[in-house]
Amino acid sequence: MAKKVLLIEDDKDIRDTIIYALREHQYEVIDSEDAKILKRVSEINPDLILLDNWLTDWKSDANGQQLSKELKSNAATSHIPVVIVSAVSNIKEVTEAGLADGYLKKPFELTELFDIVHKFTD
Repeated sequence: MAKKVLLIEDDKDIRDTIIYALREHQYEVIDSEDAKILKRVSEINPDLILLDNWLTDWKSDANGQQLSKELKSNAATSHIPVVIVSAVSNIKEVTEAGLADGYLKKPFELTELFDIVHKFTD
Protein backbone atom coordinates (compact mmCIF):
# COMPACT_ATOMS: atom_id res chain seq x y z
CA MET A 1 0.00 0.00 0.00
CA ALA A 2 1.26 3.48 -0.86
CA LYS A 3 2.45 5.70 1.96
CA LYS A 4 0.24 8.74 2.47
CA VAL A 5 1.68 12.26 2.72
CA LEU A 6 -0.40 15.25 3.77
CA LEU A 7 1.09 18.35 2.13
CA ILE A 8 0.07 21.80 3.35
CA GLU A 9 1.72 24.45 1.19
CA ASP A 10 0.24 27.72 -0.07
CA ASP A 11 2.75 28.30 -2.89
CA LYS A 12 1.16 26.60 -5.90
CA ASP A 13 4.45 26.01 -7.74
CA ILE A 14 6.10 24.38 -4.74
CA ARG A 15 2.96 22.37 -3.97
CA ASP A 16 2.69 21.13 -7.57
CA THR A 17 6.38 20.18 -7.67
CA ILE A 18 6.16 18.18 -4.44
CA ILE A 19 2.93 16.48 -5.52
CA TYR A 20 4.38 15.48 -8.89
CA ALA A 21 7.65 14.22 -7.43
CA LEU A 22 6.02 12.17 -4.67
CA ARG A 23 3.33 10.68 -6.90
CA GLU A 24 6.02 9.66 -9.41
CA HIS A 25 7.51 7.63 -6.54
CA GLN A 26 4.19 5.99 -5.68
CA TYR A 27 3.27 8.12 -2.68
CA GLU A 28 -0.36 9.04 -2.13
CA VAL A 29 -0.49 12.82 -1.66
CA ILE A 30 -3.35 14.73 -0.11
CA ASP A 31 -2.70 18.44 -0.48
CA SER A 32 -4.10 21.71 0.69
CA GLU A 33 -3.14 25.35 0.35
CA ASP A 34 -4.23 26.09 3.90
CA ALA A 35 -4.32 24.48 7.32
CA LYS A 36 -8.08 23.97 7.44
CA ILE A 37 -7.46 20.39 6.31
CA LEU A 38 -5.87 19.70 9.70
CA LYS A 39 -9.40 19.44 11.11
CA ARG A 40 -9.57 16.15 9.14
CA VAL A 41 -6.10 14.85 9.95
CA SER A 42 -7.37 11.92 12.03
CA GLU A 43 -9.70 10.90 9.21
CA ILE A 44 -6.92 11.24 6.60
CA ASN A 45 -4.45 9.39 8.83
CA PRO A 46 -1.29 10.34 6.92
CA ASP A 47 2.08 8.66 7.35
CA LEU A 48 3.73 12.10 7.20
CA ILE A 49 2.73 15.77 7.25
CA LEU A 50 4.76 18.29 5.25
CA LEU A 51 3.75 21.64 6.72
CA ASP A 52 4.69 25.05 5.35
CA ASN A 53 5.64 27.38 8.18
CA TRP A 54 4.05 30.45 6.63
CA LEU A 55 0.55 30.03 5.23
CA THR A 56 -0.61 33.31 3.73
CA ASP A 57 -4.27 32.29 3.46
CA TRP A 58 -4.54 31.07 7.06
CA LYS A 59 -7.06 33.28 8.85
CA SER A 60 -5.53 33.13 12.31
CA ASP A 61 -2.17 34.07 13.77
CA ALA A 62 -1.11 30.42 13.76
CA ASN A 63 1.89 29.41 11.71
CA GLY A 64 3.36 26.02 10.90
CA GLN A 65 5.37 26.00 14.11
CA GLN A 66 2.24 26.53 16.23
CA LEU A 67 0.17 24.10 14.18
CA SER A 68 2.88 21.45 14.52
CA LYS A 69 2.98 21.97 18.28
CA GLU A 70 -0.79 21.50 18.44
CA LEU A 71 -0.56 18.26 16.41
CA LYS A 72 2.28 16.93 18.57
CA SER A 73 0.46 17.86 21.80
CA ASN A 74 -2.72 16.02 20.78
CA ALA A 75 -2.77 12.32 21.70
CA ALA A 76 -4.78 11.52 18.55
CA THR A 77 -2.16 13.01 16.20
CA SER A 78 1.12 13.04 18.14
CA HIS A 79 2.32 9.85 16.43
CA ILE A 80 2.24 11.43 12.95
CA PRO A 81 5.64 12.77 11.88
CA VAL A 82 5.57 16.49 11.04
CA VAL A 83 8.18 18.13 8.83
CA ILE A 84 8.28 21.94 8.71
CA VAL A 85 8.96 23.31 5.22
CA SER A 86 10.30 26.86 5.25
CA ALA A 87 12.86 29.37 4.04
CA VAL A 88 13.30 30.99 7.45
CA SER A 89 16.90 31.29 8.54
CA ASN A 90 16.20 29.82 11.99
CA ILE A 91 14.41 26.71 10.73
CA LYS A 92 16.09 24.45 13.30
CA GLU A 93 14.75 26.57 16.16
CA VAL A 94 11.30 26.77 14.54
CA THR A 95 11.29 22.98 14.19
CA GLU A 96 12.29 22.43 17.82
CA ALA A 97 9.81 24.98 19.17
CA GLY A 98 7.05 23.37 17.12
CA LEU A 99 7.98 19.90 18.40
CA ALA A 100 8.24 18.86 14.73
CA ASP A 101 10.17 15.76 13.75
CA GLY A 102 12.22 17.40 11.03
CA TYR A 103 12.52 20.20 8.52
CA LEU A 104 13.04 20.85 4.83
CA LYS A 105 14.67 24.18 4.04
CA LYS A 106 13.46 26.08 0.97
CA PRO A 107 14.75 26.15 -1.67
CA PHE A 108 15.40 22.42 -1.70
CA GLU A 109 16.62 19.81 -4.12
CA LEU A 110 14.36 16.84 -4.88
CA THR A 111 16.96 14.55 -3.31
CA GLU A 112 16.53 16.46 -0.04
CA LEU A 113 12.75 16.07 -0.31
CA PHE A 114 13.06 12.33 -0.82
CA ASP A 115 15.64 11.97 1.95
CA ILE A 116 13.30 13.54 4.51
CA VAL A 117 10.19 11.72 3.23
CA HIS A 118 11.96 8.34 3.26
CA LYS A 119 13.32 9.03 6.74
CA PHE A 120 9.80 9.20 8.15
CA THR A 121 7.88 6.80 5.91
CA ASP A 122 10.22 3.81 5.53
